[in-house]
Amino acid sequence: MAELPPVVARMWGREPASRRGPRPRLDLATIVAAAIDIADTEGLAGVSMSSVAAQVGVAPMALYRYVGSKDELLTVMADSAVPPPPERGNLSWRDYLAAWTRANRDFLLSRPWLLSGQGLTPSMGPRRLYWLDRALDALGDTTLDDGEKFNAATALAGYALTDATLVHAMNTGGRELAAAGIAGAAAYGEVLAEVLDPQTYPALSAMMGSGMLRESEGWIEDGDFRFGLDLLLDGIEALIARRAHQPDG
Repeated sequence: MAELPPVVARMWGREPASRRGPRPRLDLATIVAAAIDIADTEGLAGVSMSSVAAQVGVAPMALYRYVGSKDELLTVMADSAVPPPPERGNLSWRDYLAAWTRANRDFLLSRPWLLSGQGLTPSMGPRRLYWLDRALDALGDTTLDDGEKFNAATALAGYALTDATLVHAMNTGGRELAAAGIAGAAAYGEVLAEVLDPQTYPALSAMMGSGMLRESEGWIEDGDFRFGLDLLLDGIEALIARRAHQPDG
């Protein structure tokens, strides 16, 4: 049996309990909850071993009994801050995955510090893996093979992350937009309309010149999220239909 990396063992409660010394005052859940509270209030920039230690009332060095480093703490936080996935009930695979993807996008927007902490790294913690399991389960009775189910679920998760990142950046300015003094999609479209050369960028220049982003914040609205989601779900549905008509073997 392979030895688990320390951070994985911590997230899954698989660390051997020490029987020596006094009973510990803290536990990992308390530390992580304090770190999440700081991140919710101040963003990830406010999370440090010192700030978390102050929040729980111990010296910073005392935290290392429960978490090996700040990076490990951030990894555990990124999993612990994830809510349970939606229940499927009687929903079809498509309706459930639509709800699943929307809920995925929405919890990322509710805790935008997750956008920089989560990234596109493979899931290792129990909460994020449960989301993946529920998506795979929804595809369980389809004609897709295991690899196709896995790729479909990760494509939808990636779409939720990408859309949440874009919406958050447009709503808050984002690093590059803020540095340029651009606030929102309309201002972004105006800047592009000014700088794009119609000879080099004919399609994009015409689109920005038409004011696509001026009136309604364009592609960050919910209708545009649904448009992209339907493209993915239509592709999954087409693949399921194609597999159903392929001869076995």
